[in-house]
Amino acid sequence: MTEIHIDREALSVLREVMEDGYPELLDTFLADSESRLDELKKTVDATALSEVAHSFKGSASNMGAVRLAALCQELESEAKNKSPLDIARLVADISSEFADVRPIYEDERQHALTH
Repeated sequence: MTEIHIDREALSVLREVMEDGYPELLDTFLADSESRLDELKKTVDATALSEVAHSFKGSASNMGAVRLAALCQELESEAKNKSPLDIARLVADISSEFADVRPIYEDERQHALTH
């Protein structure tokens, strides 16, 4: 069974609710995700990692990025108990998942701007 990466229903609700603000919402999500990823990659403090993962989880969840939110949740709750190697792996998974879903959000944005 393939994992769900994006909740399309959540995106379509956002599109309806946000209307003209939808492309800007997508831009903000992409920019925030980039900066949160950078923070995750350079943060070594477990508490700080947990906090960044928490805010990343919230925005990913709001934007329908289901698997990204789940990975952030795992990092948030496990940051204090995992080895540096395990944390690095999890951050790499989060980075990889964002790389996978990013084009979907970019396409959404393009589509929203042209319609």
